[in-house]
Amino acid sequence: MTEILDPAELLHPDAFLSPLAIDEAVVRALDEDLGRAGDVTSIATIPSDVRAHAVLVARQAGVIAGLPLAVAVFQRLSANIDIQAHVRDGNAVAKGVHVLTISGPARAVLTGERTALNFVGRLSGVATLTADYVRHTTGTKLRVCDTRKTTPGLRALEKYAVRCGGGFNHRFGLDDAILIKDNHIAVAGGVKAVLERARAHVGHLIKIEIEVDTLDQLREVLATGLADVVMLDNMDIPTLREAVAITAGRVVLEVSGGVTQSSIAEIATTGVDYVSSGALTHSAPNFDVALDIDT
Repeated sequence: MTEILDPAELLHPDAFLSPLAIDEAVVRALDEDLGRAGDVTSIATIPSDVRAHAVLVARQAGVIAGLPLAVAVFQRLSANIDIQAHVRDGNAVAKGVHVLTISGPARAVLTGERTALNFVGRLSGVATLTADYVRHTTGTKLRVCDTRKTTPGLRALEKYAVRCGGGFNHRFGLDDAILIKDNHIAVAGGVKAVLERARAHVGHLIKIEIEVDTLDQLREVLATGLADVVMLDNMDIPTLREAVAITAGRVVLEVSGGVTQSSIAEIATTGVDYVSSGALTHSAPNFDVALDIDT
């Protein structure tokens, strides 16, 4: 790719990531790496007036995410860094593509290398895995969603990466929506009781989702008319098809539990609306990206 982008335009155009979240993550990561004495290796071996020219290279094919964080890393370390971006978050890249070109004080380039690569590698890994899940749903209405199974402190970033890969976000936290799980049902005294309490408590803009393990539970939920979404947990394909028939569009249906790249295509044929998979974030392999110095 030859297009040169303004670093300020690197965010995926259809996915929000707060600049405050970017700043917080970058400052925390640099503080973790720099410690009290800074990059003693670069300070000891590289004169302060030496400049470096480097390229961030994708060493595998996939979907890029995290470039605004990489840019923020280098800019935090030096006001004299010049960065040219050749792709933006959400772009699919081939192996060997130059993603960023970075020029500036060599110490700053070398000091920021690992932190920048960690962000791009982690988030591109999530985006690439998500894109592979989404690819298996082509031609269907099924939407692929993440979960709250994210790295502590990095949820906003990882959920942003899911959007870069073509997926959708489930709730961001416990305060987004009501999601009634099996343990809530057990403690509250049953499906009807827990739904009545939930509906009496929430405002009109809060959605209520409830997890069911059986078709009998689904029928009980439908009889109350109090749920907006039903999560079908660990059901096989024939049971999912029956659930869709029973529901007849009265509530949104989400599938969860054991959703894999090998199973999602068949799940998509059942007519459910969403799948949610923690694997998008907790099991995404790191994307192979490197910083090559061009002297």
